[in-house]
Amino acid sequence: MKTKRTDYINWDEYFMAIAQLSAKRSKDPSTQVGACIVNSKKRIIGIGYNGFPIGCSDDLLPWDREGDFLDTKYPYVCHAEMNAITNSSNKTQLEGASIYVSLFPCNECAKLIVQVGMKEVVYLSDKYSETDVFIAARKIFEMAGVRMRQLTVDTKEIQLNLSNDL
Repeated sequence: MKTKRTDYINWDEYFMAIAQLSAKRSKDPSTQVGACIVNSKKRIIGIGYNGFPIGCSDDLLPWDREGDFLDTKYPYVCHAEMNAITNSSNKTQLEGASIYVSLFPCNECAKLIVQVGMKEVVYLSDKYSETDVFIAARKIFEMAGVRMRQLTVDTKEIQLNLSNDL
């Protein structure tokens, strides 16, 4: 009698892998971020990645990180969290949901996450933790009672086979 596989990934790794796969859609040359929103029944209800708004050309807007504000990506880019929220299949299920993100959310995304009622943020990287917008985000989450946890994974790499020879 066969027994079940034991090398499968856990829920956190699965949802973070979906966020990371979504990040691969980003055209940003310096930072690719993905987000995956999950309801209390462990169902994915929204995904997103960072990029420019629908209808705005990726070729005409700047991707620069430095320079005059209007000549950088910052006034134009939609963050992965924003896109996952607006792409959500069921807005009412956002209440109490968890969001898995590649990078700890900024203050603007923190406000959106709190406003729609999410209760948990699971993130991989927190490389900008000492900057003001991320300090503000933590304060917003703490005041609103949103749980934050950095994911440490056992599985560092997941390989996808895109052929139909399964």
